[in-house]
Amino acid sequence: MDLIDALRSTGAVRDFTDDAVDDATVVRLLDTARFAPNGGNRQAWRVILIKDPTVRRSLRDLYLPGWYDYLAQAAAGLTPWAVVSDRELEVRALATAPALARSASEGPGGFAEHLDDVPVMLVLLADMTALATVDRDHDGYSMVGGASIYPFAWSILLAARAEGLAGVMTTMLVRNESAVRQLLAVPESVALAGLLALGHPVHQPTRLTRQPVETFTTVDRFDGLPLERG
Repeated sequence: MDLIDALRSTGAVRDFTDDAVDDATVVRLLDTARFAPNGGNRQAWRVILIKDPTVRRSLRDLYLPGWYDYLAQAAAGLTPWAVVSDRELEVRALATAPALARSASEGPGGFAEHLDDVPVMLVLLADMTALATVDRDHDGYSMVGGASIYPFAWSILLAARAEGLAGVMTTMLVRNESAVRQLLAVPESVALAGLLALGHPVHQPTRLTRQPVETFTTVDRFDGLPLERG
C-alpha cells in the first residue's frame, strides 16, 4: 500500500472477525514498529501479549468502569477528563455511569464488553527510567514522555494495515493502572501507556474525516493567521 494512502486511511477499528492472528504475524508487526522514532533511541516501550483467557477477562473488567464513566461524561457534552473542564458538571455526569453499566449489561454489548474476545491484545508499557520527560517538574499537565512511546503504537497500527489487519489503541485501562500493574506483575518504574486490540477487520475504513489544516495551523503565533492552501 502507498504510504500516503495508508496514513490517510488507517482508522480506529474495533470490530473484528473470528479469524485468529498467529504469533508470527504479531512478531512481524512489532519487528517493524520497533523502528519508530523515540527519544535518545532508548526504546522505552515494553509490550505484553495477553493470551490467558482469565487475564483477558480481568482486563476487560478493569476496562469497563472507565468506559462507562467516559460515556456518561460524553453524554453530558463534556470531553471526558479534559484538563480544562466543568468539574461540577463532570461529577453530576459520573453519577449516571452506573445506570449506563446496568443498561449495557442487558444488551449484546460492544467492543468494551467483549474486549476479552479481540484476536490480539497487546498491553503497552513505558519504562519511566528511560524517558527524558523534560516537563517533569512543570506545574502543569505532563505530556512529553508519551512522545517516545505513542509513535511506536502508531507504527504497530500501520504495520497491521500492511498485513491486512486493523486495530485500535485505547488508554482507558490507565484509569485502573494500579490494578493492571498488580495483575500483570508490572514494576513501579514502568507505567501503563495503553492497550492495542488487533485483528482481521469486519470492515476496513477507507476514508477518514478530519478537520482541514487551516483550522489547527497558524503562522508565527497561536492567534496568527491560518496557514492557507496554495
